[in-house]
Amino acid sequence: MVLTSMSNEMTWHDILGPLKQEPYFKNALAFYDQEVAAGHRCFPPRHEIFNAFRLTQLADLKVIILGQDPYHEVGQAMGLSFSVRPSVRVPPSLVNIYKELSTDIPGFVAPPHGCLVSWARQGVLLLNAILTVREGAAASHQGHGWEQFTDAVIAAINANCKNVVYILWGSKAKAKCKQVDRSCNLILESPHPSPLSASRGFFGQHQFSKANAYLVEHGKAPIDWRLPQTVDPAELNF
Repeated sequence: MVLTSMSNEMTWHDILGPLKQEPYFKNALAFYDQEVAAGHRCFPPRHEIFNAFRLTQLADLKVIILGQDPYHEVGQAMGLSFSVRPSVRVPPSLVNIYKELSTDIPGFVAPPHGCLVSWARQGVLLLNAILTVREGAAASHQGHGWEQFTDAVIAAINANCKNVVYILWGSKAKAKCKQVDRSCNLILESPHPSPLSASRGFFGQHQFSKANAYLVEHGKAPIDWRLPQTVDPAELNF
């Protein structure tokens, strides 16, 4: 799907509208609803499944950070990859992301929370490959349509948006974006920040400052990767 307009009037509706009519999208949502109807707790709450698109407008898109599937414990998932609500303990992968930021971005101080809403509002699409999960069961909603949906989202972004930075952590993220045009976008790859793999090359890559340098080079405002030490409750009204 290639859109004819590259104007700031283009919205997610132009991309997501047709995809929501596809069987894979309907199957994914139907499976989520079936899980809930069967008594399983699923995350994020249904009204938060698409927060990544709600908080990062297409016209503002600058960076994509691709995750695998949502956190699967109570209160964690909020529809943004790697992000949790301020009241939730910072997950281990995000702790490592903060460690890398502290050596890459001047003035970065790791906050006591894991809420990344301020990144999303600046144009960082925090997208998971699979958008929902059953409580306590990682990857439990894989194979029911979300992968095809997010593949199509990435393909549409690639077809219609240039000079986007793709930050890909781990082999799954890399494979999912293998068709992205490297001639007009920046692809930054490294091992996943999970404690199981971060020591294999995640640290010291300076991906955040590299992303900003690329954005500036192409006439875009850089991302302020610094996070507020406290989160204004009004920021969570979405």
